[in-house]
Parts: sequence; C-alpha cells; structure tokens
Amino acid sequence: MSISRRDFLIAMQAAALAGLAPKLALAKGGEGLYDLPKYGNARLLHLTDIHAQLSPVHFREPNVNLGIGPSKGRVPHVVGSAFLDHFGIPASSRRSHAFTYLNYTEAAQEYGRMGGFAHLKTLIDQLRDQAGPGNSLLLDGGDLWQGSGTAFWTNGEDMVDASNRLGIDIMTGHWEFTYPEAQIRKNISRFEGEFLAQNVFLSDEAMFMGAESFDEASGRVFKPYSIRELGGKRVAVIGQAFPYTPIANPSYFIPDWRFGIRESEMQDLVNQIRETEKVNAVVVLSHNGMDVDLKMASRVSGIDAILGGHTHDAVPQPTVVKNPGGKTLVSNAGTNGKYVAVLDLDIGDNGVRGYEYKLLPVFSDLIKPDAGMEELISGIRAPYLDKLGEKLAIADELLYRRGNFNGTMDQVICDAQRSVLDAQISLSPGFRWGTTVLPGDAITMDDVMNATAITYPETYVREMSGADLKLIMEDVADNLFNKDPYYQQGGDMVRVGGMDYTCDPTANMNGRISDMRLDNGDLIDANKMYKVAGWATVNSRAPGRPIWDVVADYLRSEKTVRITKFNTPRLKNVEGNPGLENYSA
Repeated sequence: MSISRRDFLIAMQAAALAGLAPKLALAKGGEGLYDLPKYGNARLLHLTDIHAQLSPVHFREPNVNLGIGPSKGRVPHVVGSAFLDHFGIPASSRRSHAFTYLNYTEAAQEYGRMGGFAHLKTLIDQLRDQAGPGNSLLLDGGDLWQGSGTAFWTNGEDMVDASNRLGIDIMTGHWEFTYPEAQIRKNISRFEGEFLAQNVFLSDEAMFMGAESFDEASGRVFKPYSIRELGGKRVAVIGQAFPYTPIANPSYFIPDWRFGIRESEMQDLVNQIRETEKVNAVVVLSHNGMDVDLKMASRVSGIDAILGGHTHDAVPQPTVVKNPGGKTLVSNAGTNGKYVAVLDLDIGDNGVRGYEYKLLPVFSDLIKPDAGMEELISGIRAPYLDKLGEKLAIADELLYRRGNFNGTMDQVICDAQRSVLDAQISLSPGFRWGTTVLPGDAITMDDVMNATAITYPETYVREMSGADLKLIMEDVADNLFNKDPYYQQGGDMVRVGGMDYTCDPTANMNGRISDMRLDNGDLIDANKMYKVAGWATVNSRAPGRPIWDVVADYLRSEKTVRITKFNTPRLKNVEGNPGLENYSA
C-alpha cells in the first residue's frame, strides 16, 4: 500500500511532536506551526474557556462579533475576511479555518477536529521542553470545569483530574462558580495548581459571621496572586475572575461571595506587588472579557500583560495598550481547547525588554495524542458512553453556536422548546460555548450536553406580556452592546424562537429593540400575554424538565433536523462594520 505525500508529511509531523522524528514542514499552510524555539527567559502558556471538552471538537468561529462605539473595527471585533486581512492570514489555509467561519464545513472535513486534552498534552510538553526546565508556566483562564456531560455528572472533578495531568500551574474562574461552594472548594483542594482571584470578596455579613476566606483582614475569598521564578526572574501572576458572576449566573450557589471588576483594588495590588515583592514582571490571568481587559489595561499601570478569556476571542496577536505607567499587552486565547497561546518574555532586572507571541491552533490530525491522557479520558467517559453515544437525529445543515445572535444550534434548542413544551415563543441564553455538528452527521446526546450542560438546566413555560418580552430583550442587548465595556455584564444576545425583531446595536438602552413580531407576522402587543418557554433561570429554580431532555425528545421525533425559520434579527446602522459578514435576517 502506498502513502500520499500529504499523509506522509502529516504522519511525520505528528511523530515530530511526539519527539520521535525530526520536525518537517506541515502541509496546507502549516509550515513550522509548532516549532517555537525559546525567546527570552520566560514562557507563559495560556489556555482558556475549554468548557470541559476533553476530546477533539469542531467549533465554528463567528460571522457576527460587532464592535459598537469605540470598539467598532477594533480587535476582537473583526470577523471572516476582515480578520484574515487584519492579521495577514492566507485564505483557504489551515490557519484561516482555525480562526474564521469561512468555508467552515468544507475546511472541517479536510482538516478534521481540533483540540483534545491528549493532543494538548503532547503539544504543551513539547512547548515546555523548548523553553527548558524552570522557564515556563501553564495558565488556565477559567471556564474549565463546565460544558460537557461528564463535567456535569462529576461536578467538574473530571476536569480537575485532567488538568492535573496536563500540568496546569495556575487558574482563575467563572463557570467554576456554578457549582455549590462546598464543591468548588473540594475541586480546588483536588487541583494540584493554584486557584487565584483578586476580585472575589466575602460579603460584610459573611465576614462578620466568620465565613471561610483566604485573608480575614481583606475578606478576599481566594489567594489574589502568586510569585513564580522563571528563567531566574520573579514573575507575579494575578488572578481576575469573571466580575459579573452573580448577575450572569445564579448567586444562590455562592451567596456569601461578592465579585466586580475591582479596578482600584487591582491597581493597589499591582502597586503593592511592585513595591514589596521585588518582581521583574506582572501578569494578569483574566476572565474579564477582552473589551474589559482593554479598558482596564488603559487605566491600571504596572501590568506587563493581561492573558484574557470569557469572550472566546481567538486573537493571533496581542493588542498593545498605552496607560499612564507605560504599555500593557492584552490577548485572548479562544475556546474549546482549539488553541494554545505562547507568550515568551525577555525579562531583565528592570522589567520586560521584549516579547514574542503566538496563538497556536491545535490540529488534532497533526499531533500524536498522549497515551496516559487518552487512558484517563477513556476512564472518565466509560461510565457514560452508552448515554453520550445515543444518536438522536441527523443534522441537515451545519449546527453551530457562536456569534452575537442566534446560531443554528440555538435555533434547534428554541424549536425544541416550542414543540415539546407547546409554546408560542421560546428563549434561550446567549451562551458562547457549545460545539459544532457537521451536515449529515448524527447529533448525539454528547452534542446536546455540550450545548446545554449547566447546573441550573430546568425549563419553564409561563405567560409573559409583550412589554415584559421587550424589557428582557432590551436588558440583554444593553449588556452586550453598551458602549462602556465595564457595563457589558452578560454573554451574547438572548436567542429566540417563534419571534422576529429588529435590533439597532448603536442605539441606547430601551431603544435597540423594535418591530417584534410572531412568526406569522403579527405584531407583538405590549399589553397582550404570550405563552413563553425558556430555561436557565438565574434568580430561582424553574419547575420543568432539564433542557437536554426536552431537546433530546424533539430530536428523536424529528429524525432529521431541518431549520425552517431562522429567528435572527434584522439589524440597523451596522453597515460596513467589520464585525459582521455574510449575515441575513
């Protein structure tokens, strides 16, 4: 049997990554992709927003990521062709597939899945070897313990075990806080690295009652920073958890904890570290979201780099932000284990002298999986394989979630609620996580859990007035499109089924949503009541079945899933915005 040149190159590259053969150039535009000789004396490896994806995945990047006001046209708010042009990435290449939605189905069929902890283990070990002993740290920006069936059923413990084997040194959090406090503390005690968060404090009442904290004097719940020696230099890493956790997620899991951006506390902490710890560099491991990080970098002095997460933006090069004390690098490292960010720093006695940065797409077909990690993953998934492997239906088109408005997977979830729960209108949260299913592929229970696995999955059906519907829509739109990043408190726009509307992202609060209509064209009346289904209520537990059961019932009944009406909004005043491409309402 003969082997093609392309297959030979791919096989040899995989062997090279496993340390078994000389490194060879990759096919299809991936030349030298994983060959990163050390620059400087400190290497920071950054992962974020993995959302409990242990196995390789398909994940389509957005065609809608609108920047509004000062953010218009600025990274990360560029998509598709504008993204390729901005970063100088060749079209129809491996890297264009990794970073954009363009020709997604065809490219995914050619290049295969991405990420996977066994593949990450091989790649990260090589990147650490390239840096030399004692010269690297592996950092995780949070959203690690949530997002899959196994994470839900094990309370995130599967991801703690996998991250220990991966070798994560430091992490911070967001969806980690959607487990009860006792489970969070159990997972942290099981974690072999450090969990950092400078911006989580006990409430005054909890402090008075003597609730557990890292520091009784300040009331900080977690250790705020860690000092590590890399390449003979002292590097401080500060943790910044998601500031709006009790708004975006239920506060009843963690009633004693108070969050926030805490900009002044961050500046005070940076000053203290600089003055008392004799450090040579300060890095923030953040889950703020990139727009918030960019603003913080412009206002807080003394930070050399912010390695960010939350908004799932895969940004090939950091943004350099000027502030009163100098400059700060701001980056974001994507999602789902698709990427490893590599920040090499040249650190001298008086600070950072230079840097090199690469965001490496993790192509599973190019990297030999680590055998030990494969064994661990197999053991984690074994008790649930029959359930996860159930084939519920066939996808008639690409099913994805990611973008400011409805994705096709979101539409399936909305359609399922309307059908199974007998509702006129359905609502679904604007979550950014959830993997992609290719056309013609089976939709499995694994896929459904990847799009719905949360600790408050209960559905509801209730009567809601047209005025209340508009209020909900306006509130979420303000969280997403507020011109001040510090007021962007949620995810993407709430997804809808059975209803169309017009959205002006450039308007102000209460002026963005108009012309709300049922699918039959009837205008929604502010004073009329409508039967509305939804899930993932934040303030209280809903009474209904878990959303994954509702979606699974719908898929089993449909056999082949076809979207007959895509409830994505008509948009106003966004013509020419580089965060919008190939969009139609």
